[in-house]
Amino acid sequence: MFTVVFIFFQVVLACIAVYQFSLSLFGFMKNKSRKRHAPSKSFAVLVAAHNEEKVVGALIENLKKLDYPKEMFDVFVICDNCTDGTADIARSMGVHACERTNYHLRGKGYAIEWMLKELWAMPRQYDAVVMFDADNLVNRDFLQLMNDDLCEGHQVIQGYLDTKNPDDSWITAAYAITYWYCNRLWQLSRTNLKMSNFLGGTGMCFETNLLKEMGWGATSLVEDLEFSMRCVKRNIYPILNYDAKVYDEKPVSFRASARQRLRWMQGHFNVARNYFFPLLWASIKERNLVKFDAAIYTISVYNTLLGFLLTAIMWIDMALPTTNVIHSLYGYLPWWLIGVVIAATVLQFPAAMMMEKVRNGKMYAHLLTLPFFLISWWPITFYAFFTQNNKTWSHTQHTRVVRIEEVQSK
Repeated sequence: MFTVVFIFFQVVLACIAVYQFSLSLFGFMKNKSRKRHAPSKSFAVLVAAHNEEKVVGALIENLKKLDYPKEMFDVFVICDNCTDGTADIARSMGVHACERTNYHLRGKGYAIEWMLKELWAMPRQYDAVVMFDADNLVNRDFLQLMNDDLCEGHQVIQGYLDTKNPDDSWITAAYAITYWYCNRLWQLSRTNLKMSNFLGGTGMCFETNLLKEMGWGATSLVEDLEFSMRCVKRNIYPILNYDAKVYDEKPVSFRASARQRLRWMQGHFNVARNYFFPLLWASIKERNLVKFDAAIYTISVYNTLLGFLLTAIMWIDMALPTTNVIHSLYGYLPWWLIGVVIAATVLQFPAAMMMEKVRNGKMYAHLLTLPFFLISWWPITFYAFFTQNNKTWSHTQHTRVVRIEEVQSK
């Protein structure tokens, strides 16, 4: 009986893996260029910041040089519970410093919700709201590309997430490779299939009327994923603008990376608990593949957890001196099929890098250290499962001052 249950869960994971691999094949096609529009949309550019005096200046400098009419956008730095000079730097550079102090409701989601209420009360109203993190950098045509999509009737838009410091360590290289893979074989594939994309926490654009109607309401540890699911439930499908690039600073050390990913997984469990069954029932009732895909995406955290547990059980069973009592699904498959599956899984990463025109040879060398980064998700997710009710926001410190010219010159 135990073997039957064991193989059943392996089959479930295999089916989900085949489903995702099938979707990823559509990422090999590049999306067509979008129609261009003259600048007509006004933007409130929100920058979420908590003690970011080391990096916020580079982003503000970057935003002030955007290729978009200066009178059509304003920058608001959300100085959330800051105890450093973040607000002073923002004011000295001529942008709005909006200071918030609330030690009970901490975190980016609460800060955004507060800022939107402040924004709606201001004399000037904007057509759309764009959100960045203080450590970001952005290509100069970002607002123009958001304008194009808004003019085409899109309401929620995600930019292309890239890494501004991939060369800093093997950890940042792993993040960069993962982002290239996800942009190409997760996000672009869904774009080509006209399915919903998923928000990535920064480089996001929202139509103002939609935000006013829905409210923000995303205050979990993964506010981006939570808002994505709220949109899909309402039949509003976020899209990806593949050309609108945002560069995000990634943690250099494994310890800082583990802390950040633990927060992501804790929040992901929360979103899965709240949205999986509603989206699944809606997908069945409405025969809606997009909602089914979103439901499957919410439980990807459980896939990771289950994969870790099944693998650990197999290793323990093989290590025991007695006769192995567990029969794995792999024992019933021909060796060549297992080889094809392994090859397809491994080759997706270099394939994505080549399609993304990554020319840095060191990044390809980091494919050798990437498995250690990917495997480390297992214990992190396992620990997150038992601490998922912890809603404490953990701040990732940023000290790597990089300017957009440096990133684009690489």
